[in-house]
This record gives sequence, C-alpha cells and structure tokens, in this order.
Amino acid sequence: MKNIRSYFIISLVLLFISCKTSQVADKVPSEIAIEISNFEKLASIKNVVSIEKHNPVSHFDENYEIWFQQPIDHNDLSKGTFKQRVFLGFEDKNKPVIVELRGYGIGPERAGELADHYQANQLAIEHRYFNNSRPENIDWNTLTIENAAKDQENIITAIKNAIYPDAKFVSTGISKGCQTTMAHRRYFPKNVDASVCYVGPLNYQREDPRVYSFLKNVGTKEEREKITAFQKLCFENRSALLEMMKNVGEEKGMTWEFGVEKAIDYTILEYSFAFWQWGTPIASIPTGNIKTEDIYKHLIDVVGYGFFDEEAVADLQPYFWAALTEQGIYGYETAPFKAYLNTEEIYKFDWAFPEGISKNYNLKPMQEIKSFIDTSAEDMLFIYGEYDAWSATAVELTEDASQREVYKFVNPKGSHTTRIKSFNPETKNRIYTIIDGWLKE
Repeated sequence: MKNIRSYFIISLVLLFISCKTSQVADKVPSEIAIEISNFEKLASIKNVVSIEKHNPVSHFDENYEIWFQQPIDHNDLSKGTFKQRVFLGFEDKNKPVIVELRGYGIGPERAGELADHYQANQLAIEHRYFNNSRPENIDWNTLTIENAAKDQENIITAIKNAIYPDAKFVSTGISKGCQTTMAHRRYFPKNVDASVCYVGPLNYQREDPRVYSFLKNVGTKEEREKITAFQKLCFENRSALLEMMKNVGEEKGMTWEFGVEKAIDYTILEYSFAFWQWGTPIASIPTGNIKTEDIYKHLIDVVGYGFFDEEAVADLQPYFWAALTEQGIYGYETAPFKAYLNTEEIYKFDWAFPEGISKNYNLKPMQEIKSFIDTSAEDMLFIYGEYDAWSATAVELTEDASQREVYKFVNPKGSHTTRIKSFNPETKNRIYTIIDGWLKE
C-alpha cells in the first residue's frame, strides 16, 4: 500500500512540473523512483515560474537557469511582480554554495574564483532591473537596496531549503556586487554563513569627496603629474578630439543625451579615475610630439565609450539610479582645468537620472551598512586594490573587527581587477585559511 501511494505522489509531482516548467523532467523508470531529481526539487519551489537545464560548465555536474517571480515592492504587494534570473551550478548537495550576488546582470555561467577554488556549488543572482530581470515598465522608486536584499533572501532561502539544507553558504560580489553583498548581510545577517567582498565602495555622500583626496595622493607625484598633463593635453586639443568623437558617433550610431560637447569633457575628466581604477601602465601615456589621433586613441583606450553614450546609459540606468539615490558615486573636480572649462564647479551625474524623474539622495542606507560592519557584522572578508580609485571609499574596519572575524586585505598597487589570486602566496594562503575556517565550523 505504501508503494502504491508513493507512486501516486511521484506521478502528481511530475504532472505539476511538466505544466510549470519549460523543460520536461526525465522519464520515470518502470521501477518506483526513490530520489526526486534536482530539477524536480527546483521546479517545485513556490515562486519558480520557469526552469531550464543547460549543458554543464566548469566543474559543475548540472547547470540550471531558473526564473523566480518576485514582488516589485516587497512592502507593497499590490504593485505586482517581475521575473528574476538565476543560474545554479550544482556539484554536490553537501559541498558549500557560493552565492554570487551580482550588482548588475548575470555574466557567464562558469565558476567564479571561490566556486572554482573549492569545487563548490554556485548560485548566481541577477540584480533586479538589470538585463533580463526587468519589468516592462520600471517604477524606479522600487529600486532600493532593501528590495534587492529581500529578492536575494527569497532566492537563497528557497534554494537552501530545496537542495542544500545542510550546506554552508558564502555570499560574494565584485564592485557593485560587493555593495550588494554588504547590503544583503545588513538586512539578513544570518541568511548566509560568511561573505567575501571584492573591491566594493562604501560611499557616505552622493558625490563622495574622499575620491578627490584619493586622486590627489595615489601613486607618486610624478605619476599624478603625468596624468594631469595628459588631461590638459586633451583639453588643449579639444576641438580636434571633439571632431573625432563626432565622427565615431556617426560611424557607430552613438548619441549622447547631454550632447557630444559635454561628452568629450566628461571623458577627459573621467580619465584619471579610470586610469587608476583599471591599473593602466604609466608608460602607456603618450608624451612628446604626438598626433591628435594618438591622443584620442589613448583617451578612449582608458575611458571607453561605455559610460556616457546614450545606449550605454540606458543599459546602466539601474546603476545610476541606485548610485544617485542611495549608494553614492563621485563627481569630477574641474579646478585643475579651469582655464579650459571656465568653472571650478564639480561636474555631477544628475543627467543620468531616468527621463522625467529624479530623487534626493538618501544617505541613511549606507550609514546603516557602515554601522552594521562597525558593530555587529561577523565572518566577512573585504578585498581591495591599493591603487583602485574605488578604494577611495573602501570599508574601514574598527579595532575589534577581527574579534568578529571581519577582515580586510589590500593588494599593494592593485587595481579594480584585484582578486584573491592577485596576492602573494603568503597572503593568499592566509585568506583561504580564514575562509576554510568558516566552511568547517
């Protein structure tokens, strides 16, 4: 009788899954099935609306693309729902789960640094309103770090209960993903067991002035002077560079919401930040009697077009909204270039708000994250590059941080590309020893 009942239960589960998902589960063998597959477990999660099994990547035995239905506003369910994209790389139900909290859209499905090192499972969560995880019409006021943290808690808890009830969970994120990881821990400190945060700023103002101080002191005096000299060279050749940018815009179909005239100025001003952020070799800066074509090429090699042109801004609109309303950003000091710009006013990113809407900056969320890290955070590790411009607003730890197992490592002269593998063998071993301890507790 028990066997017959089991068979009926399994049959009902399979019928439910075949209706709910985009992939039909494997055919049940003639003998009574004992174990429900991971596909079936995932498909049975209440707010999973679609699931597809992909070909395995990296070391994972199974790979899934999952879509969760989430409230547009967790504090007002009447506003409806949107679909949020997730990748799950399954290796073993008892191995750690590395939760990659993306600050933007999901990238490749392959294992990140931690999942690769530990041959662990990996759960990657696309941030609300990026890439495919967008409602058709966005209510920008619902793009808050609180709503995002609640998205992530929903997904992590559901995956944990369905597949990994006994596994350790470690959240991690890079840059804005690091900000996302910090915010998730502030709202849900026990949702994961530990966190490893890479190169993420903790800004205290919308245009955090610590960035200006950093750019005035990073590297050597000779290096800073060489960078400023190149920016001045760009302004001296502004007319020629502007024509080149116009020509590229026509060739590639690029436009600038605030006009190409502003675009060339912002690109030149961004140069110093981008130079240090990405670790550009100082020897690559052109000097002497150089062609304007070479000036333009180097400027664009360092800054690129992907921060100011209209299409890029539209793709990055959720980033700019978050930065301008809660997470902070920076501005550009113009005083060193007053002779060219006729102003000492800070150039800001107000133009990057969605059309027809703006909002005052709310400093409270980042202050709450700071307070959390300063007083009660546990089992967190922060990684930075010394010369990365975003290290200007890096997390600062209190004296008692190590007693709560909160640590910070700075890679000498490192850039925004700093990872654990960037450190010398001794430091790298120390970092992994800390993480090992969290996974064995």
